[in-house]
Amino acid sequence: MSELPAMADRLRAKLDAALRPSSLSIVDESAHHAGHAGAREGGETHFRVRIVSVEFAGLSRIQRQRRVYAAVAEEIANGVHALALTTLTPDEARDG
Repeated sequence: MSELPAMADRLRAKLDAALRPSSLSIVDESAHHAGHAGAREGGETHFRVRIVSVEFAGLSRIQRQRRVYAAVAEEIANGVHALALTTLTPDEARDG
């Protein structure tokens, strides 16, 4: 029986496939949320994600976040409690 990949790896695979990012950073911040809503033993519940993708061009911040959440809907349904998102186009990342 094979184990499922770590949640960060699953998030990365889904976001890579859906949004073809030029840059993607995923940090597990679960330890900072121990004892809070949605936290569980072993972590993998709270993540900070910075994603740079041409797919975000012309989209509002909310539309970008919806695209991210749609890509990782299965992970949200199966243990991820919170994502802190930074969603940028390549031009925004370069200028910022």
